[in-house]
Amino acid sequence: MDDTSTLFLSIGLSEQKVKETLKNAALSTTLKNAIVQARSVNGATEVDKATGTLLYSMASRLKDSKRLVFLVENIAQRKITTEQQLAAALEYVKTHPQDPINQREFNEACGVGVVITPEQIEDGVESVIKKHKEQLEKERYHFNMGLLMGDVRSALKWADGKALKNEVDMQVLHLLGPKTEADLEKKSKPQKNKAESEVTVKKEEVAVNGEATHVEGKSLMEQLRGEALRFHKPGENYTTEGYVVTPNTMNLLKKHLELFGGQIRTRFPPEPNGILHIGHAKAINFNFGYAKANNGICYLRYDDTNPEKEEEKYFTAIKDMVEWLGYTPYAVTHASDNFQQLYDLALDLIRRGHAYVCHQKGEELKGHNTPPSPWRDRPIEESLVLFERMKKGMFAEGEVTLRMKMVMEDGKMDPVAYRIKYTPHHRTGDEWCIYPTYDYTHCLCDSIENITHSLCTKEFQARRSSYYWLCNALDLYCPVQWEYGRLNLTYTVVSKRKIIKLVETGVVRDWDDPRLFTLTALRRRGFPPEAINNFCARVGVTVSQTTTEPHLLEACVRDVLNETAPRAMAVLEPLKVTIVNLPEGSKSEVGVPDFPANEAKGSHTVPFKSTIFIEQSDFKEVMEKGYKRLTPEQPVGLRHAGYVISVKKVIKDAQGKVLELEVSCCSTDTAEKPKAFIHWVSQPLTCEVRLYDRLFLHKHPEDPAEVPNGFLSDINPNSMQVINSALVDTSVKGAKVLDKFQFERVGYFSVDPDSTADKLVFNRTVTLKEDPGKI
Repeated sequence: MDDTSTLFLSIGLSEQKVKETLKNAALSTTLKNAIVQARSVNGATEVDKATGTLLYSMASRLKDSKRLVFLVENIAQRKITTEQQLAAALEYVKTHPQDPINQREFNEACGVGVVITPEQIEDGVESVIKKHKEQLEKERYHFNMGLLMGDVRSALKWADGKALKNEVDMQVLHLLGPKTEADLEKKSKPQKNKAESEVTVKKEEVAVNGEATHVEGKSLMEQLRGEALRFHKPGENYTTEGYVVTPNTMNLLKKHLELFGGQIRTRFPPEPNGILHIGHAKAINFNFGYAKANNGICYLRYDDTNPEKEEEKYFTAIKDMVEWLGYTPYAVTHASDNFQQLYDLALDLIRRGHAYVCHQKGEELKGHNTPPSPWRDRPIEESLVLFERMKKGMFAEGEVTLRMKMVMEDGKMDPVAYRIKYTPHHRTGDEWCIYPTYDYTHCLCDSIENITHSLCTKEFQARRSSYYWLCNALDLYCPVQWEYGRLNLTYTVVSKRKIIKLVETGVVRDWDDPRLFTLTALRRRGFPPEAINNFCARVGVTVSQTTTEPHLLEACVRDVLNETAPRAMAVLEPLKVTIVNLPEGSKSEVGVPDFPANEAKGSHTVPFKSTIFIEQSDFKEVMEKGYKRLTPEQPVGLRHAGYVISVKKVIKDAQGKVLELEVSCCSTDTAEKPKAFIHWVSQPLTCEVRLYDRLFLHKHPEDPAEVPNGFLSDINPNSMQVINSALVDTSVKGAKVLDKFQFERVGYFSVDPDSTADKLVFNRTVTLKEDPGKI
């Protein structure tokens, strides 16, 4: 057994814990130094188990190693003796990075010297029990005992936890007596409603900043306002776990506060090489919403550092979608706005010894276990000359890069800062042939724009250390990076590469095909922006990755359209009906409320003549059990018309297919109330209607275990049905593109851009809540 193992065993660690600790080089070094320091403080050769436990806890949680000596001294001198005091001590040194530490303030904050007597514990617990006595006696041992411990802990912050727990248990037993059989029965859990169960959250993830966030019933603004997310306050970046503090950090933060007065500043930084999708809606709501909820500002910043993939149409579409969702950027900026400044900073990085020019090829840099570059230690002046030659176009693409001297959290060594691309940039033309990478550009643009909260998805957590490293290596103001979970939907793909494949193979028409979940596609399909924002609010803004099925989004769409989409009548599969006894001088128009639940919101009129059309499915020649609509034996009512019709004659073709019905009518005032009322049209418009279903057959089309032959093999052949001769009432005449309607008993529909002056085209946005066969 080596000396380090023996040292760790000497403070009371188990052999298993020692093995685990030795696997973590950083923790092993910190703990070893802590034990040696503790021995020197006490002048002893051994550290007792209680002190050793605190030293291990401190070493495993300490983020700033320069505070190690100070904390070890306080533990070894028995000023810090409990976990509660240690937690307070760690919090204090994190929030007070400046030297020297005020020992008196530290002692007060950590309860140093505070003694809680058994009598104080007994009195404190008795007071809390009395407060909850009525509910305790009612619920007995099903009462949440955590409430008692929480109240006692608040009153007696520095008391020993075990002593508190023992006293609570004893006094509860004294009040309630021993547990009965009823007490031992498990308390039934409340049944989750459907909406709650539709969102799946990975259990291993945690909520924002390690805190569970309850979002049910809260609006997006409520979730994002003030302390709801437990984010740092502007200027207090150093209080965030993992934030790197340098000798100049406090001066930089002070200057930032003086300039912006504590203003919340965020940004939404998409790459302009594709169309935004439903996952980006969460990002837009999080970045713009957090700023809006806290009276801050949010930039729309295009991360335009790869000229090979960027197109003007993507810039336009991204801005359109941000504004469509209801947000106005404080300013629209581009990473390319800062190309000169970024280049100057790269020169500074080389001069400081933190970057070098490397000749390794792209394939040599792939993976996480690549050997160090043979050019890593080349002279600074040599790298400066070579970097200038890169800028002047004296190397071929891929021949040389500028790399940063750092190791990322995922183990990747020396990420590339600049590479050569001889492709004209959409904004700067041929001015540059070297372009910065995301790892180099992102944090520096955040710093340049004085962002306070750099909000990004969870996969960028591995880049957080490089984010902080680069800002500090250049001695710049450093924002705080916060991560949140991606929003994923089943039965779809959102990868740019895969959507392009769907377009190229003719599976979908373009990025805005209504079967996709790009934002342009959802808009074309008729999804209101409010519904998408409500969906993001319902999913919540925790960092937990969420996967949900499309019907939760569709439920949010129905909620909005039910209040905003006026009613109309449409027949998708028409059956001609002739009323043979329509009274002479009967009304030729019928009034239809736009919103039957609130007729004060307006109405429209539609023609009513002796020839009408109904859905083929609303008539059966042979009566079936449970069928409530029109049959030769069963009359049916006509919605809004005030008539009940009865079949007189069924007209068929030579093959026996029903072509037309002749019916008689009578007023609803005199007729027996029918079992059902159906919709109809008269003198209608002929329109095209497109009905959509899921594009893929399986929930996870990208999962090889579920779809072994790849996502293109999983296409639903019935994902779109086109009806060329649907009949819609005349109230929709003159409707504009994206106008929305509820076709009664059919679904919600939106006017498609393919519409012409001669023929409207409608996309079905979502079906109604009811089953299609339900009246």
